[in-house]
Amino acid sequence: MSGRRLVGRAAFDEARFSGDVQFDQVDFTDVASFGRARFDGGVSFRATVFGSDARFGEMVVAEDTWFDGSEMRDGVWFRQATLGAALRFQVGEVGGRAVFDGLVIGGDAEFTGVAFREVAGFTGVAVGGEAWFDGTVFDKDARFDKVSIARKAWFDGAVFGEAADFAGATMGQDVSFSDARFERGAGFRDATIGGDAEFHRTAIEGDVVFRKATFLRTAWLGPLVFAGLLDLSEAAFHSAVTIEAAAKDLRCRRTRWGSTAALRLRHAAVDFADAVLEFPVSIAGRSRPFVSDDGTQPDEPGLTDPRVRVTSLRGADAAHLVLADVDLTECLFVETVHLDQLRLEGRCPLPEVPAGMHRRGGLPVRWTRRRTLIEEHHWRAARQHTGGWTSAPAGTDVREPAAVAPVYRQLRKALEDGKNEPGAADFYYGEMEMRRHDRESPRGERALLLLYWAASGYGLRATRALGWLLLAMTATVLAMMLWGVPKDDPVPRSTGQVTGTGFTLTTDKADPVNPEGPYSRRLSDERFEKALRVVINSVVFRSSGQDLTTAGTYVEMTSRILEPALIGLTVLAVRSRVKR
Repeated sequence: MSGRRLVGRAAFDEARFSGDVQFDQVDFTDVASFGRARFDGGVSFRATVFGSDARFGEMVVAEDTWFDGSEMRDGVWFRQATLGAALRFQVGEVGGRAVFDGLVIGGDAEFTGVAFREVAGFTGVAVGGEAWFDGTVFDKDARFDKVSIARKAWFDGAVFGEAADFAGATMGQDVSFSDARFERGAGFRDATIGGDAEFHRTAIEGDVVFRKATFLRTAWLGPLVFAGLLDLSEAAFHSAVTIEAAAKDLRCRRTRWGSTAALRLRHAAVDFADAVLEFPVSIAGRSRPFVSDDGTQPDEPGLTDPRVRVTSLRGADAAHLVLADVDLTECLFVETVHLDQLRLEGRCPLPEVPAGMHRRGGLPVRWTRRRTLIEEHHWRAARQHTGGWTSAPAGTDVREPAAVAPVYRQLRKALEDGKNEPGAADFYYGEMEMRRHDRESPRGERALLLLYWAASGYGLRATRALGWLLLAMTATVLAMMLWGVPKDDPVPRSTGQVTGTGFTLTTDKADPVNPEGPYSRRLSDERFEKALRVVINSVVFRSSGQDLTTAGTYVEMTSRILEPALIGLTVLAVRSRVKR
């Protein structure tokens, strides 16, 4: 039945056709129904016009099915149909609803250039070969949930006007969305992808969700460039993969990395909470835009923050994690496993203490510059009235010092193991601060830490220790001038006695006499020179040899204990900042 002819309502339900059948150039002006029809050969509808619904539900075709150049002005139904070989659906447009749910295609499926004006449903479609949707236009929802494509799937240049749902889909090999456009995002929840997933020059409005997806042999995912969320939460990667994405957010909560992975990112805020890393995984910030397969650089509309920010590593195993050129100013580290094995490369800034002068209880306060953790910011912002500290966002727990101190300790060890001991100094300072403020620590320990902090900033503030040293030496010199240097230097006197052929000589020296007179007279240049010599000799050479009063002796003893310790703290602070 071929040739240009007009046919009204046509019902071929449950009909059986032997051999190849042609319905070429037929105009069906009313409903055309082939429900449960059987074709022992192939069937073609070349240049056929369906003026109303075209119904092929539960149709069975043994060979190829062709719709070259056909036109479907209303809906089309292929629900539960079985096509033994290829389907070539080269229809200009489908004006009504398109239902392909449960369709089984034994060979390749080609829907190139079709325009679906209403909802297009491909739920549960099974394709035994490859599937082409190049240039296909979906004005309304495109439902590919639970679709199964045994080999490659091509959606290059496709346009998805509304929701694009691939939930539970199975792609046996590569899937490509190059040059495609998603107006309302794309969902691949519970999908299984056997090969690469390419998104060269893809335009996306909305989010892309791969939640609970499985990537079997995926070596490449991207480059995804869009101002939305890329959700890989609970996804599983079973082979080595490279992911390139420029997005507003990247969520990898409870994602399982079963092989090595390289995440090359731009602009994104990365949530890696509870991720499971079985092999090395790197998260690297890219300063230059990605390059597509044709050498062009895709635009990045809506992406203005140049940083790649890691916002959480809570619950993740950092033993195999490498962070390179990422911003950690908002990163939550508490509860991260094996944090001491984390590798930081490139520039990975952390939050710093508030800059400038602040007031606490009416007194001016200035924080010494150092790198901190955002958890310390949250804790200080919750308990102090000084400004500049970052408050915890809604829904984020404020951690106590007892929980933050081990994080500092493990990060310090991570940097020390990487031979970056100067970079680890701030983490040591943070650890000591958290221990000092931990209310559960013994009071004696906290008092010692307070003294250690006040004297030298836990052995890391050379200027503080040097300042105390100069102050102590000045106080010692002043005490020596006022009370320690005697009024006059005692003069030894020798007396002798001759007895027979023997001679006895005795030398006596008078005890030093305490200075007298008003204090102003004791502050003379001569006494200053003597006191300074005593202090320098005591501190540096450990013995002055100067006659001192009783008070001066005790002052010197105290100076010989305290001031060399301050020198040692100064040297320790300098060494901790320059040692490699």
